[in-house]
Amino acid sequence: MKPDELKSLRAYFLKVFKTPGLVIKARPKKSDSAEVYIGDEFLGVLYRDEDEGELSYNFSMAILDIDLED
Repeated sequence: MKPDELKSLRAYFLKVFKTPGLVIKARPKKSDSAEVYIGDEFLGVLYRDEDEGELSYNFSMAILDIDLED
């Protein structure tokens, strides 16, 4: 993804989730996705989807059962 896309997506995520430590990083070998972090904690992958001239983004986050334990 382009730097301006990453900046816009980060602004959107900050507005929705109100988490100032949120970071969106480009993936080194992929141009259609980025990684989402809060600080050093990996949250998931953000995918760019362009189909028939329409652009959308999909966020995928896996939650492991061990992460749910206190």
